[in-house]
This record gives sequence, structure tokens and C-alpha cells, in this order.
Amino acid sequence: MNSRKKLVEFFHKGATSRSNIKAIIGTIFFFLYLALFVIASLLVDNFFRLPKFLPKPLNIIISGPILVIGIFLNLWSVLQFFKAKGTPVPFKPPPKLVTTGPYAHIRHPQGTGWFIIFIGLGLLFQSVSLVFIFTPLFIVISVLHLKKIEEPELEKRFGKEYTEYKKKVPMYIPQLKLRTKNSDKN
Repeated sequence: MNSRKKLVEFFHKGATSRSNIKAIIGTIFFFLYLALFVIASLLVDNFFRLPKFLPKPLNIIISGPILVIGIFLNLWSVLQFFKAKGTPVPFKPPPKLVTTGPYAHIRHPQGTGWFIIFIGLGLLFQSVSLVFIFTPLFIVISVLHLKKIEEPELEKRFGKEYTEYKKKVPMYIPQLKLRTKNSDKN
């Protein structure tokens, strides 16, 4: 069995065991992972003496609404998991597929929320590397993880229901549908 299949199986076993201790450990590791990106970017900025962009207080004025949007999206997403009697942690997920709230429009709204938060933090901290290097790197790693590990695990757990959901709902960016006179009649 290759390493990708082993990771899918590891997450599947964790998701089906619904372990509280694994959920707590998973949450801690996830937040450490996020903090690593922010701390690394600030160290890179300092080491290479990268220029700060957006002077104060403009950085606060611009980053504030961006951070609010990202935090709101994450909290709204987490609320949907709690309503479905689970958590967003892969080791204690809801027993059913969540397709309400932001999940009705994008499959991974928490990822989108974190991307927005990272951009907001980069602007707040005036970090060139967080906005232009570490956030794109985080996005690439997230997409690879979702495509290679998390989505195959979800397909294994929810089967055709997830496959159909995946066909209809985009990964990170909602589709904007323009209303026409004909679509109003349907």
C-alpha cells in the first residue's frame, strides 16, 4: 500500500472511531501547523529584511475587514459541524455529510476562511512573505492534501453522496450564478 493510501486509511480510521483524545490532539497539531506558517513568514521577513508594505494605520484599516470575513467564514463552518453533532477535526467528524450553511456553496469553506485570515494577518503584520509566499504555499499544500487524502477519505466514508456533492459544489470559491428571466421561472 502506498503512502497516500495509508494516509487516507489513517484518516478514515480516525474519522470512524470518533475519539475525543485524537480530536484534541488533532486540533492542537492543526493550530501549531497554522502558527508555523505565520511565524516562519515573520522570521523570513526579518532575516531578509523585506520591506514592510502598507504603512500603519492603513494596514489595520485594510486587514480588519479581511480578518473579520475569514473568521466569520470559519466560525460559520464550525457551527454547521456542531449542529450535525461533530467537529471539524478529522478524528471526530459529524456522522453525516454537512451540506448546509457555507457548505452549500463551497466544499471547504474553512480552507477558504484560513486563506483569507492568512492574507489579513499578512497585511496586519505588514509581512510581504506571508501574503506572497507563505499563503500561496499554504493554499498549494491544502489543495494537495484535500485532493489526495481528505476527499478520497470522504468518498470512502460517504460514497455516492459525497461524489454527487463534489460534482455540484466547487472546492474553495463559490460559483456566482446570474439570475435571468428564464431562471426565475424555474
